[in-house]
Amino acid sequence: MSKPVVAIVGRPNVGKSTLFNVLAGSAISIVKDTPGVTRDRIYADCTWLNHAFTLIDTGGIEPDSSDIILSQMREQAQIAIDTADVIIFIVDVRQGLVDADSKVADMLRKSRKPVVLAVNKVDSIAKFGNDVYEFYNLGIGDPIAVSAASRLGLGELLDAVTAHFTQEQYGEEEDDRPRIAIVGKPNVGKSSIINKLLGENRVIVSDIAGTTRDAVDTEIVHDGTEYVFIDTAGLRRKSKVKEDIERYSIIRTVTAVERADVVLMVIDASEGVTEQDAKIAGIAHDRGKGIIVVVNKWDAIEKNDKTIYEYTSKLKQTLSFMPYAEYVFVSALTGQRMGKLFELIDMVRENQTLRVATGVLNEIITEAVALQQPPSDKGKRLKIFYTTQVSVKPPTFVVFVNDKELMHFSYTRYLENKIREAFGFRGTSLKFIIRERKEKE
Repeated sequence: MSKPVVAIVGRPNVGKSTLFNVLAGSAISIVKDTPGVTRDRIYADCTWLNHAFTLIDTGGIEPDSSDIILSQMREQAQIAIDTADVIIFIVDVRQGLVDADSKVADMLRKSRKPVVLAVNKVDSIAKFGNDVYEFYNLGIGDPIAVSAASRLGLGELLDAVTAHFTQEQYGEEEDDRPRIAIVGKPNVGKSSIINKLLGENRVIVSDIAGTTRDAVDTEIVHDGTEYVFIDTAGLRRKSKVKEDIERYSIIRTVTAVERADVVLMVIDASEGVTEQDAKIAGIAHDRGKGIIVVVNKWDAIEKNDKTIYEYTSKLKQTLSFMPYAEYVFVSALTGQRMGKLFELIDMVRENQTLRVATGVLNEIITEAVALQQPPSDKGKRLKIFYTTQVSVKPPTFVVFVNDKELMHFSYTRYLENKIREAFGFRGTSLKFIIRERKEKE
């Protein structure tokens, strides 16, 4: 089941990023060394009551001059409209209703997506309460008074947002067809790969980077199984607008990855793996998806008998945070090894839903502990009581220990390697939850 996507839209300086950081809570201050982890603060996983959703900040655009302000806002709001299930439209009570707000409201109305109107910077109802009513003129529903900085009115805002979820959240659950997201930088051949698998030119392909406009779902039947391929959008380049193109491709990647079971990470063989590729891969890794790295345009590379091995080891070095990923070298142009993609997708999906019996799992862990003693600190040694698998997609294990602090990251990695040696789990990440319990229990 994919999580709903909520986007925050509004003019510069109305408090989008402040609201984003407050709603995202502590998730935003986490900085890991994994590429793609929320360092650029574009998206965050949030929960409100029992609803989980992905929050996207379209904010932070500072216009260079007044004439492009509208084109930037239109671009930004359009991307939010394309990708989001619910939109939070934020306005500023102190500046009052301005013309640009009305123009954004018009776009949002045409989108027919649910919009929640948040009137920000209402630090005092006594002082600003009446000014909130002015925003009824936008004609997109009841304005909700909030103050992101003072954390006021956020509960009411989130209640209004989550009220729109049920249809989106549960509508897709019955659809159990395998979903595969094709991600990567613009112009690496994502659409060409889909066309080759499909056998017809259904997705527009040209040599201009970013010709695919929106995320396109393509159904492909292979050996009697129906697969849904989600092609992430490339980007419209606007010569006048200097905004960060990468930011938007990442927003779209997040939403596509969120809906998929398996992610095909496409890279250009002649370019090798770039920093943006690593960032995109990091998003899929972070969300526990099955990952296949597809090296396209392999026909353009001069080869000898060692090329593939050398190339793979170089890729594995850069993408060392996901050692489980599968690699395949293809050419969408000539069709080389394209048939192997479905084999790999099926294998990765199988591994993602693999369940290990608790008894067998604990035998493996006991053996691993005997081979390498758990870490200790100040005379106290880590004890592992019991391990069990609690869910799939990705396979998730709960490990009960005597002291969480003693469970060092490197020891978790060691146990993961032992589990992989025993059961494979190729192409999918594994998730570990460490729980503490007293010896008497």
